Amino acid sequence: MKKTEKITGKELIGMGFKSGKWFPEALDYVNSKELTEVEMMEYLQQYRPGPEIPLLEEPAVFNINIKAENELEEENVEKVVTSMEVLMKTPTLVKGAIMPDACPTGPAGTIPVGGIAVAKNAIHPGMHSADICCSVMLTDFGNANPKEVLDAAHSITHFGPGGRDRTTQFRFPADLLEEIENNVFLNNQKCISAARSHLGTQGDGNHFLFVGKSKKTGNTMLITHHGSRGFGANLYARGMKVAEQFRKELSPKTLKQNAWIPYETEEGKAYWEALQIIRKWTKKNHECIHDATLEKLGIEQENRFWNEHNFVFKDGDLFYHAKGATPLDSKFMPDITGPRLIPLNMSEPVLIVEGKTTANNLGFAPHGAGRNISRTQHRKSKTGTFLEIFEEETQDLDVRFFSKEIDITELPSAYKNAETVRNQMEEFGLGEVIDEVIPYGCIMAGDWQKNAPWKRKRRRK
Repeated sequence: MKKTEKITGKELIGMGFKSGKWFPEALDYVNSKELTEVEMMEYLQQYRPGPEIPLLEEPAVFNINIKAENELEEENVEKVVTSMEVLMKTPTLVKGAIMPDACPTGPAGTIPVGGIAVAKNAIHPGMHSADICCSVMLTDFGNANPKEVLDAAHSITHFGPGGRDRTTQFRFPADLLEEIENNVFLNNQKCISAARSHLGTQGDGNHFLFVGKSKKTGNTMLITHHGSRGFGANLYARGMKVAEQFRKELSPKTLKQNAWIPYETEEGKAYWEALQIIRKWTKKNHECIHDATLEKLGIEQENRFWNEHNFVFKDGDLFYHAKGATPLDSKFMPDITGPRLIPLNMSEPVLIVEGKTTANNLGFAPHGAGRNISRTQHRKSKTGTFLEIFEEETQDLDVRFFSKEIDITELPSAYKNAETVRNQMEEFGLGEVIDEVIPYGCIMAGDWQKNAPWKRKRRRK
C-alpha cells in the first residue's frame, strides 16, 4: 500500500483535527513510521475531537438562602440570582447555593461571593478565583491584655503589596518546598519566590488582624484573615490557562470564566494536588503570625482553629466550589480541630459557629457580611472627611491601618447589616452561633495606594 508523504500541522488541521499539545508527538510518530494512509488515519483517530459539550438547557437547581430587606438589597439579590441562573447552565454543574452575604463579582454567569457551585469530576479555577484559600484562624491567648496582643501582632504582621525582604522572612518548611517543587503547576521561580517572600504577610483589601474577647470565657483571641497571596494567584493564572485549553476543545459555549479542568486528566490530578499545597501554605502563613506573637509575649496558646472560606472541597466525584462560603461539614476539612469562624465587620463580633449539612445549605454557612454596593459607590455615598467618618464608625475601638492611611471602604458602613445576616443564618439553618469574639481592635492594610511612590511622582510633576 502507498506510504504517506510527510505531513504538517496545517494538514492535520485541514483534516479536521484541533491544534493541541499532542501535535508534535503525533507528527513525529506519523512521519517516522512510514505509515500507509489507512494506518495513519487509524492512528490519528485517537486525537479526533469528540462532540462539543453543550450548555445545560435549564440551570441546575440552586438553593437561595438570602432575601432582600430593603430596596438596595433587592437590586443586589436580583443580580446575584441572575448571575447564578447563567452560571448553573455550565455543563459540569449539578447543584448550587447562595448565602445571605452574597454579592455579584462580575458579569452575569460569574460565581458571586457567597456562592457555591458543585461540579462533577471538574475543577473550575474561576470559581475559586485568585485569592485561593482565603481563610481565618483563631488563637486563644488566655487572659492576655488585648492591647498588648494587638501591639505585639502589629510589630510582626505585614500588610500591603509584595512580601518580606530576606532579612525578615520566616523560615520556609523544607517538606513544603519539596511538595511545591514536585508539582508541575507550582514548580517555577515565580511561584517559589512568592511562596517564600509572602509567608507571614496578609495583603490588602478586606484582610485583617483582629483582637477581641470571647463572650463565653473572657479570654483574649487573635484572629487573622487572608488568603494565599501571590503564591495562590500564580496558580490561579496557570490554572485558568489550562482550563481555557480544555474549554476550547470540550465546550466552547461555556463562558471563559467558567472553564474547567477535567479531574480525571493528568492536569486535573496535578491541579487538585496544587490546591492542597496552597492550602498547607496558607495555614502556615496564619501560623507564622500567630506563633510569632505568642513568642513575643511569652504566652502559650490555649486553643486554635481555622477554616478556609474560598476554596474547592472534594466529596467523591463532586467538587464544591465555595466562593466565599464557610464549610460546616467536617468532611470538607480533613484537619478540623474546632468550630468555624464568621467575621462580620470590624465593629461586630466574630461569630464562632457549628452546624450540620442540610438540603438547602449543602454543608456551608456564610463567610461574613458581604457588600450591597461597590467600594466606589460606598465612597460616593459618604459625606465628611475620612477622619470624621472613621472616628464616627470606630468609636471605642482600637482600629489601625498598616499604611497609616484610612480606607473608608473597609469601615462597617461598607458592609451589609450584620444583624440581617445573623437573622438569615438562623432562618435558613446556616450554622448555630456558640460563642462570639467581642471586638477590641483590628489592623487592616488601609489605603496603601494613596501615597504610593508612583502617585507621589505624578503629583510632583
